[in-house]
Amino acid sequence: MLALSVRLFGKFCIRRHERILDGLDAHKLQELFGYLLLYRQTPHPRESLAALLWGESPTAQSKKYLRQVLWQLQHVLNPRTDATSEPVLRLEPDWVRLNPRADLWLDVAVFEQAFAQAQGVPSAQLEATAAQALQEAVQLYQGDLLEGWYQDWCLCERERLQNLYLAMLDKLMGYCEAHQEYEIGLAYGARVLRCDRASERTHRRLMRLHYLAGDRTAALRQYQRCIAALEEELGVKPAKRTVALYEQIHADQFEALPPAQTQTTLQMATVPLPEVLDRLQQLRAILSDIQQQVQREIQVVKLALHGRR
Repeated sequence: MLALSVRLFGKFCIRRHERILDGLDAHKLQELFGYLLLYRQTPHPRESLAALLWGESPTAQSKKYLRQVLWQLQHVLNPRTDATSEPVLRLEPDWVRLNPRADLWLDVAVFEQAFAQAQGVPSAQLEATAAQALQEAVQLYQGDLLEGWYQDWCLCERERLQNLYLAMLDKLMGYCEAHQEYEIGLAYGARVLRCDRASERTHRRLMRLHYLAGDRTAALRQYQRCIAALEEELGVKPAKRTVALYEQIHADQFEALPPAQTQTTLQMATVPLPEVLDRLQQLRAILSDIQQQVQREIQVVKLALHGRR
């Protein structure tokens, strides 16, 4: 059992051996520790930390406050009764950083690791272990990062991690569609729309999942919800591929392409041309979705890189 477990999604919470840790009620203690946890990959100059937390105070005073808070953190995180454990923080005369060898579990670290494992892999090609890691990761997202905190650095990280969360849910929806787990995929889509009601891509995925689950009425109603959300949130109409999908479902002509199946020209020649055209249009819509997903993940990576600077 890990000595410390820290949850930053939702309300800040830290436990030692499953019991809530006392002594971290002061907001500056939480803010400093939360910052060091989120930016755990690199050491931080003491002067920068002092300016971040007490920028309104003179430099000498802000450094004094930092020393006091660091002492309190060390006292709470590394009690004398647990002297054999690695210290949670590494303190040097001019630098502070999280100890990478500390006996610590962090929800954000597990979350980011799951995303990295699945990054760049199409939904239908996800290994079962990667899909399981994503499923467990999205369960960790019990709320936005450090709810109730409004510091600039926190808002930036909150947006970055929410984008990762939405990208994971989107990938899981595609995985569920490819593996015919339609009801689970629908649940993931509902979670996306709670964060981003006007996500047209998600509405399209939900339309397909409803239809493939045998509920054409729900798929058509999903299209109407998409229209309303786009109009109210953005003042735009659905994209052509969304309308095309609606028309296929309305005509009861939509069919899922079998996963990892490649159709040769010879195979297509034995199929009536109208069916060939329908399948090609479906493939074009899927390819367009994949292209959008790639662009979205590029933006997520850019945000992640920005957050590390």
